Amino acid sequence: MDLRQLEYFVAVAEEGNFTRAAARVHVVQSAVSAAIKTLERDLGAPLLDRNSKRVLLTDAGAALLPRAQAVLDAATEARNAVAQVKDGLTGTVRIGTLTAMTLVDLPGLLGEFHRRHPGVQVCTRAATGGSVGLVEQLLDRRLDLSFVSLPGEVPAGIVLDELAHSVMDLVVPDDHPLARRQEVPITDLAGMDFIDSPLGYGNRAVADRAFTAAAVPRRVTLEISDIVTGVDFVRNGLGIALLPGYVLGGARGVTTLRVTGADLRWPIGLARPADRAPTAATRALIAVVHEVMARRAGPHRTGMGALPHPR
Repeated sequence: MDLRQLEYFVAVAEEGNFTRAAARVHVVQSAVSAAIKTLERDLGAPLLDRNSKRVLLTDAGAALLPRAQAVLDAATEARNAVAQVKDGLTGTVRIGTLTAMTLVDLPGLLGEFHRRHPGVQVCTRAATGGSVGLVEQLLDRRLDLSFVSLPGEVPAGIVLDELAHSVMDLVVPDDHPLARRQEVPITDLAGMDFIDSPLGYGNRAVADRAFTAAAVPRRVTLEISDIVTGVDFVRNGLGIALLPGYVLGGARGVTTLRVTGADLRWPIGLARPADRAPTAATRALIAVVHEVMARRAGPHRTGMGALPHPR
């Protein structure tokens, strides 16, 4: 077997499709198919089940996959080590991002990293299924790192460094009955119509956990993928929302209240897979993330990554 065969096999296994795998490795589909057939002949066992709509691994393929991935990772690291001696740090880092991630200055952070390591290509991918979707991409090896919001227990197979947190407050229209108050117990919010992110998003998980812990029923009538727009929906009377202070920006037409009797801290962290060591380029980006976040927190840093309440 050779590295090219292993690369094509891993691409098909991870993409579940020959066409997408061929596009990923920049060759025609017939070349991918031929290379994998040769690999199967050399190993004396079928690696892929081609009879289903989605290409699946056989038992032999499932046994080979983590070892093939480890071989390719080692080969990449070896190439990068030699290139680093010659030309400085090189490689590619695939990083997932969240929407409305103002707690992390992503453009500034990536700009700082690029100035230090111009030979490293950083590819960003926005969340399409919230933090849960980003975790799936980490576990599937489609991402090397990701900013995520994972309140509660860290998923199996993930290493998480907490970077910062914000506290979510209740936002209501100015003419809402609650608008005359400065704070409200979570028990008073039963039965109200909420605007929130879809399931899988970290801020939705924080709110759901808080209401469950307080045994208070909650009704989400409007789901939005971009929490920045939440203020506009609240202002127009479509519901109330739990939002972090940093997205309010002096918004007019709404009133903000603190919710008591609930843990509404919304954490932001940097996640990576636990089953493989990060490359030199990935380690360098992790270091810059922590350095920039520590510099931003400054003397107000309290504990691992905590930031003061954004009021």
